[in-house]
Amino acid sequence: MKVILVEDVKKQGKKGDILELKDGYAQFLIKNKQAVIANVAGVNKLNRENEAKEKEEAKRLKEAEELKKKIEKVELSFSVKTGAGDKVFGSVSPKQIAEELKNKGITVDKKQIKENEALASLGGHYVDVELHKKVVAKLHVTLTK
Repeated sequence: MKVILVEDVKKQGKKGDILELKDGYAQFLIKNKQAVIANVAGVNKLNRENEAKEKEEAKRLKEAEELKKKIEKVELSFSVKTGAGDKVFGSVSPKQIAEELKNKGITVDKKQIKENEALASLGGHYVDVELHKKVVAKLHVTLTK
Protein backbone atom coordinates (compact mmCIF):
# COMPACT_ATOMS: atom_id res chain seq x y z
CA MET A 1 0.00 0.00 0.00
CA LYS A 2 1.32 3.45 -0.87
CA VAL A 3 1.31 6.01 1.94
CA ILE A 4 2.54 9.57 2.51
CA LEU A 5 4.32 10.12 5.81
CA VAL A 6 2.79 12.92 7.87
CA GLU A 7 5.74 12.94 10.28
CA ASP A 8 9.21 11.40 10.48
CA VAL A 9 9.10 7.65 11.11
CA LYS A 10 12.22 5.97 12.43
CA LYS A 11 13.87 3.62 9.90
CA GLN A 12 11.20 4.40 7.27
CA GLY A 13 11.52 7.98 6.09
CA LYS A 14 10.94 11.65 6.67
CA LYS A 15 7.80 13.74 6.60
CA GLY A 16 6.43 14.01 3.05
CA ASP A 17 8.03 10.82 1.74
CA ILE A 18 5.84 8.52 -0.37
CA LEU A 19 6.48 4.88 0.56
CA GLU A 20 5.27 1.47 -0.57
CA LEU A 21 4.65 -0.51 2.65
CA LYS A 22 3.01 -3.77 3.61
CA ASP A 23 -0.71 -3.34 4.26
CA GLY A 24 -0.56 -4.13 7.97
CA TYR A 25 2.24 -1.67 8.73
CA ALA A 26 0.65 0.99 6.52
CA GLN A 27 -2.65 0.61 8.44
CA PHE A 28 -0.74 0.88 11.73
CA LEU A 29 0.87 4.16 10.61
CA ILE A 30 -2.46 5.52 9.35
CA LYS A 31 -4.19 4.60 12.63
CA ASN A 32 -1.46 6.40 14.61
CA LYS A 33 -1.77 9.46 12.34
CA GLN A 34 1.81 9.10 11.12
CA ALA A 35 0.76 8.54 7.49
CA VAL A 36 -2.13 8.97 5.05
CA ILE A 37 -3.05 6.94 1.99
CA ALA A 38 -1.23 8.18 -1.12
CA ASN A 39 -4.23 9.01 -3.30
CA VAL A 40 -4.60 11.93 -5.71
CA ALA A 41 -5.86 14.32 -3.02
CA GLY A 42 -3.01 13.42 -0.68
CA VAL A 43 -0.37 13.87 -3.36
CA ASN A 44 -1.85 17.24 -4.40
CA LYS A 45 -1.86 18.42 -0.78
CA LEU A 46 1.77 17.32 -0.41
CA ASN A 47 2.73 19.24 -3.57
CA ARG A 48 0.99 22.42 -2.30
CA GLU A 49 2.78 22.13 1.05
CA ASN A 50 6.14 21.64 -0.66
CA GLU A 51 5.57 24.71 -2.87
CA ALA A 52 4.66 26.80 0.19
CA LYS A 53 7.81 25.60 2.00
CA GLU A 54 9.98 26.46 -1.00
CA LYS A 55 8.50 29.98 -1.22
CA GLU A 56 9.04 30.52 2.52
CA GLU A 57 12.62 29.22 2.27
CA ALA A 58 13.34 31.54 -0.67
CA LYS A 59 11.94 34.48 1.31
CA ARG A 60 14.13 33.65 4.34
CA LEU A 61 17.19 33.28 2.10
CA LYS A 62 16.57 36.68 0.51
CA GLU A 63 16.16 38.32 3.95
CA ALA A 64 19.38 36.68 5.14
CA GLU A 65 21.26 37.99 2.07
CA GLU A 66 20.03 41.54 2.77
CA LEU A 67 21.02 41.29 6.43
CA LYS A 68 24.45 39.96 5.40
CA LYS A 69 25.07 43.11 3.35
CA LYS A 70 24.19 45.29 6.37
CA ILE A 71 26.39 43.30 8.76
CA GLU A 72 29.42 43.34 6.48
CA LYS A 73 29.27 47.17 6.29
CA VAL A 74 29.40 47.44 10.10
CA GLU A 75 32.63 47.48 12.07
CA LEU A 76 32.42 46.97 15.82
CA SER A 77 35.00 48.29 18.23
CA PHE A 78 35.41 47.20 21.84
CA SER A 79 37.61 48.84 24.48
CA VAL A 80 39.11 46.18 26.73
CA LYS A 81 41.31 46.20 29.80
CA THR A 82 44.86 45.06 29.21
CA GLY A 83 47.76 44.10 31.42
CA ALA A 84 51.48 43.83 30.95
CA GLY A 85 52.49 43.23 27.34
CA ASP A 86 49.02 44.23 26.09
CA LYS A 87 47.52 40.98 27.36
CA VAL A 88 43.72 41.25 27.34
CA PHE A 89 41.83 40.40 30.52
CA GLY A 90 39.04 38.01 29.48
CA SER A 91 37.60 38.10 25.97
CA VAL A 92 34.70 39.53 23.99
CA SER A 93 31.73 37.12 23.99
CA PRO A 94 29.09 36.50 21.32
CA LYS A 95 26.53 38.03 23.71
CA GLN A 96 28.48 41.30 23.79
CA ILE A 97 28.76 41.30 20.00
CA ALA A 98 25.00 40.66 19.63
CA GLU A 99 24.21 43.53 22.03
CA GLU A 100 26.50 45.89 20.15
CA LEU A 101 24.88 44.91 16.83
CA LYS A 102 21.46 45.53 18.40
CA ASN A 103 22.61 49.03 19.38
CA LYS A 104 23.45 49.60 15.70
CA GLY A 105 19.95 48.44 14.65
CA ILE A 106 20.81 44.89 13.55
CA THR A 107 19.11 42.08 15.44
CA VAL A 108 20.85 38.70 15.53
CA ASP A 109 20.78 35.94 18.12
CA LYS A 110 23.99 35.33 20.06
CA LYS A 111 23.82 31.67 18.95
CA GLN A 112 24.25 32.78 15.34
CA ILE A 113 27.64 34.34 16.12
CA LYS A 114 30.39 31.79 15.57
CA GLU A 115 33.81 32.75 16.91
CA ASN A 116 36.68 31.04 15.12
CA GLU A 117 38.87 31.72 18.16
CA ALA A 118 38.36 33.63 21.41
CA LEU A 119 38.59 37.37 20.89
CA ALA A 120 41.33 37.84 23.48
CA SER A 121 43.99 39.84 21.65
CA LEU A 122 44.16 43.45 20.52
CA GLY A 123 43.59 44.28 16.88
CA GLY A 124 41.12 43.30 14.19
CA HIS A 125 39.25 40.01 14.05
CA TYR A 126 36.65 38.54 11.74
CA VAL A 127 33.68 36.75 13.27
CA ASP A 128 31.22 34.58 11.33
CA VAL A 129 27.52 35.34 11.74
CA GLU A 130 25.44 32.40 10.47
CA LEU A 131 22.19 33.95 9.23
CA HIS A 132 21.02 30.91 7.25
CA LYS A 133 22.43 27.50 6.39
CA LYS A 134 23.65 28.97 3.11
CA VAL A 135 24.44 32.54 4.25
CA VAL A 136 27.35 33.43 6.54
CA ALA A 137 28.34 37.07 7.07
CA LYS A 138 31.84 38.19 8.06
CA LEU A 139 31.73 40.80 10.83
CA HIS A 140 34.83 42.87 11.55
CA VAL A 141 35.50 43.34 15.28
CA THR A 142 38.34 45.49 16.60
CA LEU A 143 39.70 45.31 20.15
CA THR A 144 41.44 48.42 21.49
CA LYS A 145 42.98 49.43 24.82
